[in-house]
Amino acid sequence: MGAGWQAKPVAFVSYGGVSGGLRAVEQLRLVFAELHTVTIRDSVSFAGAWEQFDNAGVLLQPERAKRSMAKMLARLRWWAVALSAARAELPYETTL
Repeated sequence: MGAGWQAKPVAFVSYGGVSGGLRAVEQLRLVFAELHTVTIRDSVSFAGAWEQFDNAGVLLQPERAKRSMAKMLARLRWWAVALSAARAELPYETTL
């Protein structure tokens, strides 16, 4: 059952219409919970994505996305370090 995912952190970047893909992310959180991962609450979302990028795919106003990405990556790193140390001390097993 996805042993490679167990006790690992997962972060999300999404895009879409009005919700920016956040509804899909909430459903993915349920899937990743079944894989015994830790999902990060902070995420990066692009609502109305077709209006946020130029024809070459360059983000028109990247400031907000950069702030969100920095916060999300900082949390992801914290969890990655914490869970790595925990797995080294006590291997994660689902069959007890």
